[in-house]
Amino acid sequence: MSTGPGADSAPAPSTPILEDPGKSSMFGSLRNRNYRLFFLGQVVSNTGTWMQRIAQDWLVLSLTGSATAVGVTTALQFLPMLLFGLYGGVLVDRLPKRPTLLVTQSAMALTGLALAFLTLTGHVEVWHVYLAAFAVGLATVVDNPARQTFVSEMVGPDQLQNAVSLNSANFQSARLIGPAVAGLMITGVGTGWAFLANGLSFIAPITGLLLMRARELHVVRRAPRGKGQLREGLQYVAGRPDLIWTIVLVGFVSTFGFNFPVYLSAFADDVFHAGAGSYSLFNTVMAVGSLAGALLAARRGTARMRVLVVGAVAFGTLEMVASLAPSLWLFALLMMPIGMFGMTVNVTANSSVQLGTDPAMRGRVMSLYMMVFMGGAPLGAPIAGWITDAYGVRAGLAAGGAIAAGAAVVIGLVLARVGNLRLSVGWHRGHPQVRFVPRQAQEQLAPAA
Repeated sequence: MSTGPGADSAPAPSTPILEDPGKSSMFGSLRNRNYRLFFLGQVVSNTGTWMQRIAQDWLVLSLTGSATAVGVTTALQFLPMLLFGLYGGVLVDRLPKRPTLLVTQSAMALTGLALAFLTLTGHVEVWHVYLAAFAVGLATVVDNPARQTFVSEMVGPDQLQNAVSLNSANFQSARLIGPAVAGLMITGVGTGWAFLANGLSFIAPITGLLLMRARELHVVRRAPRGKGQLREGLQYVAGRPDLIWTIVLVGFVSTFGFNFPVYLSAFADDVFHAGAGSYSLFNTVMAVGSLAGALLAARRGTARMRVLVVGAVAFGTLEMVASLAPSLWLFALLMMPIGMFGMTVNVTANSSVQLGTDPAMRGRVMSLYMMVFMGGAPLGAPIAGWITDAYGVRAGLAAGGAIAAGAAVVIGLVLARVGNLRLSVGWHRGHPQVRFVPRQAQEQLAPAA
C-alpha cells in the first residue's frame, strides 16, 4: 500500500525506529485542546476502571470463596482480545474513531451501572460478574485500538510519543489512586457503590469526546470495506521488519518479564514472610517507578531504537538482580527502576509502531501490538507459576529477566542490521555512550585511512 507524502505518512521501511535526538516539553501535547479534553476524561475514567477491577475481584471472592473464580473473571475479561483482537483492528481502520469511542465508552459505562444495580439491590450472582467481565472485554477489542490510534489524530506525529507517554502516566496515576479509593469505598459502603462510581466516571470521557473540535483533528484516510483486510494487515507487518521485531520484543518482555502478580506475591509470602502489606508495598513502589518512566518518556519526545533495546536489557537485568535481593527493603527499592524501565519499553515500542505505520493500517497493526502486549502476561503466568513451584520464586524471576534481556540483545542486533546500523561504544564528555550509528559512515572512512 502506498504511504504517500505528508505528515501522516509512514516512514520508509528501512528506518526501524526514529533516531531524532530532540526533546519536547514534558506536557507539550496538553497544549492541544482536543487532547487535553481526552486526557482529563481518561484521568476520571481510568480511576473508575481500577476501582471496578478491585471491587469485581472482591465481589467474586465474596460470592464464591474461590480464588479460581477470580481467575476465571480475569480470563473472561482478556479472552475477547485474544480471540477477536485482530478483527477489532480491521473495524477500527474502517470506522471514524471519535464516534466509535463514544459507542465503546458508553457500552463499558452500562456494564458498570448494571453491576451496580444488581449489587445494590442484592440480586447479583457470580454469572452476572462473569457476563459483565466478558462484555467489557468485547468492548475493549474495539476500544483499545481506537483509543491508541485516535491519539495520533488529536496531536499529529510530532507530539505522538509525548501524548502516548502522558496516557501511560495517566494510567499509572489511576493505578495508585483507584485501588486505594476502592478499598475505602468497599469497606465503608460496599462494592455496589464502587461499580456505580465506575459507571458514572465514563461521563467524563464521553463529554470530552463530544466537546472536541472536529476541524482540529488530523484526519486520516479510512480503509474501505473489503475482503482480506485482516490478511492484508498481517502481510503488512510481516513485510516490515522494524514493526514485527519491535512487536516480538514486546511479546517476550510481557510474556516472561511482566508476571508480577506471580512473583511479587510469592516474594512477599514465601521469601520474606511479610504478608499482604509487603505485597501492596511492592506494587505501589513499582507503580511510582512506572509513573516516573512515563513522564521521562514524555520529556524525551522521540522514539529511539537504542532507548527501546537498552530499556529492555536494563529491565531484564534488574529483574535478575532483584531475584538475588537478600532483604525486603532492597527488593522493594529495586521495584522502582524495574517499573521505570518496563514503562520505557512500553511507551517507546507503542509510539514507534504507531509512527512507523501507514495511517490506513494503524488500527490493524495496533490491535496486533495490543493483543501481543495484553495477551503475553496471561500466557506467561502459568509458565512463571510452574518455574516458581518447581525451582522457587527467585529462579522464576531470574529466568523471566534473563529471557527478556536476552531477547532484547538479539532483537536489537537484528533491528540494527535491518537499518544498516552498527553498535558504537565510546566516551562523550567524560561519560560512556552507547548508540547505533550508520554503518555507511564507517565504510566511507576506511579508504581514507
